[in-house]
Amino acid sequence: MKALGLIAFTAATALAGAASAATYIVDAQANSSSGGVGVTTINLTAGQNFTVSVDPNDLWSAGALPRWSNADGLTHDTFATGTDESGQAAGTLIGTDFGTWTQANLTAPFGTLVGEINGVFHVLGTSFSGAAWDTGTLELFYWDSNNGDNTNSITAAVGTALVPEPAAWGLMILGFGLSGAMLRRRRAAGAIA
Repeated sequence: MKALGLIAFTAATALAGAASAATYIVDAQANSSSGGVGVTTINLTAGQNFTVSVDPNDLWSAGALPRWSNADGLTHDTFATGTDESGQAAGTLIGTDFGTWTQANLTAPFGTLVGEINGVFHVLGTSFSGAAWDTGTLELFYWDSNNGDNTNSITAAVGTALVPEPAAWGLMILGFGLSGAMLRRRRAAGAIA
């Protein structure tokens, strides 16, 4: 009985906290929303929670200076560090606010990492955590009007939290009940001795 309770509790806890994640390379030219194809990632169900994260120091470019940005897009002045992907000397202006691009249902800054499910785009940027807006495959794009002079790529980590099935919840409740029964039995045995 003790072993069964421990197994049920461990299995249910593991299922409740399990998650899956993978990394994907998104290229500014090959995966541009204009002239490229999206990076196919994971299948999602509408309302399913997922995350996307990109190192804010990972840069890509929409063309000639100053058009380098991270996955949040060309929204502000960005200066070279001397060791970043731009290859420019430290202090050189490599990115600036370049405005927005409208395509399909979305208006977003040039150079933004966006996700698309069934033709509907959403901004993901360097850090996204939220629910899938439709059921289907999430594809990742570099948001741009012309991919001809885009360069470099970023690495995006895409993950989902697995929601326990009803059977897993049942096992978890059973595990808690059995654990409580074992504690009561130990206390009762300790009080008699």
